Amino acid sequence: MHFPIMFSLNNVLYFQAGLGTLANIFLLFFYTIIILCHRSKPMDLISCQLTFVHIMMFLTGGDIWLTDLFESLNIENDFICKATFYINRVMRGLSICITCLLSVFQAVTISPNSSLLAKFKHKLKKYMIFSFFYFWSFNLSFSSNRIFYVGAYTNVSETNQLKVTKYCSLFPINHIIRGLILTITTLRDVFLVGVMLTTSTYMVIILFRHQRQCKHLHSISQLRASPEKRATQTILLLVIFFVVMYWMDFIISSSSVLLWMYDSVILTVQKFVLNAYPTITPLIQISADNRMIITLKNMQKICHQIFLKG
Repeated sequence: MHFPIMFSLNNVLYFQAGLGTLANIFLLFFYTIIILCHRSKPMDLISCQLTFVHIMMFLTGGDIWLTDLFESLNIENDFICKATFYINRVMRGLSICITCLLSVFQAVTISPNSSLLAKFKHKLKKYMIFSFFYFWSFNLSFSSNRIFYVGAYTNVSETNQLKVTKYCSLFPINHIIRGLILTITTLRDVFLVGVMLTTSTYMVIILFRHQRQCKHLHSISQLRASPEKRATQTILLLVIFFVVMYWMDFIISSSSVLLWMYDSVILTVQKFVLNAYPTITPLIQISADNRMIITLKNMQKICHQIFLKG
């Protein structure tokens, strides 16, 4: 019964991972060119960082690509498990931190000059560098404990291992340590999601006020969305989608660890939920950014000309 379901779910998972990786690689390439060759915005630096994090999440997410590469190099399964699991946990933590940072900085960017946040506008890049350093340091150190509790699956029932991928499993953890890790992780996530929801509400209020003011000055047919408004709407959409997907993943993973039980179907569904945000994010950003739309149109023209010449 499980085999046809697992086969179809795995196909969906591989398609999702392929689509997400290609979209994020394109986005990373685009942001790198913008940052190096053009006048970039502070948001471009954050989005570039987030895109890199999402690529690493796909490469280290379970049994996809990087694990097979390590296996072909005859690297020990125990090292493969520890390396991929640790990197993936660090990237998951960075994903929520940088998404929160994106939301906060956009709220500061569109805040009126009369607001308290306006004084931070001119120092965004300075605060951004500090934020990156803090987030990377925190997540690299906080996730280091996972190295000791994950390893190669030995297929020995007496050890009470919790198999989470094809080759890897979690080892039994002391109840106090497990509860402490879960509590700290939950507090971090609740705080960051709370900040995201607060800044999102603030941005919605600003957009609503701006829309109301515009209606007094122009007819509705003359109204056009400014780049700031489009960027804000995009980030609001990303934040809402992130919050829903992240907590779905958190509920599944926390329940499985607390109950010490992982069904293969549930594990695959969790991977799909976890990869949903990094798959959808680049697609939303590409469709919402006029610079990327112009770039894609130019690429299409070049490909069309090459095809005609061929």
